[in-house]
Amino acid sequence: MSIDTLLARARTGLRRLSPAEACAAASRGTGLIVDTRPEFQRRSGGEVPGAIVIERNHLEWRLDPRCDARIPEAISADIRWIILCDEGYSSSLAASSLRQIGLANATDVIGGFQAWTAAGLQVSRLAAPARPRGPGEPGIDARLTSAEHASR
Repeated sequence: MSIDTLLARARTGLRRLSPAEACAAASRGTGLIVDTRPEFQRRSGGEVPGAIVIERNHLEWRLDPRCDARIPEAISADIRWIILCDEGYSSSLAASSLRQIGLANATDVIGGFQAWTAAGLQVSRLAAPARPRGPGEPGIDARLTSAEHASR
């Protein structure tokens, strides 16, 4: 099977979101954006404010509510995880993988971070990007303090 066939199969059943739809879902609290881009891409291009940073190789363990290595937000299989990569390819594969482990509402952003910036949506450009989240780490953004989380 070619990668193009695998990608097409992965996207079957996904209700992929435009960058504006993903931003609106996160703003309304009806979805959580997870940025899977590696640090060098986040350092170069910036970050989506409020996105949870989990690099791709840890994704399933951090988002599966049955896993001991999950993040605090992974409390239910019903959460709408919105996966963001750089161009919208690996995020489709990741969302499909999440759906295979029972996270039926997982989806991704069409065009990824490149489409997000092209749409003029907010991006944080920081000297030090957020580090990926480990199990049990509180909050949506690892750079925020507990007091900042409480005010969100």
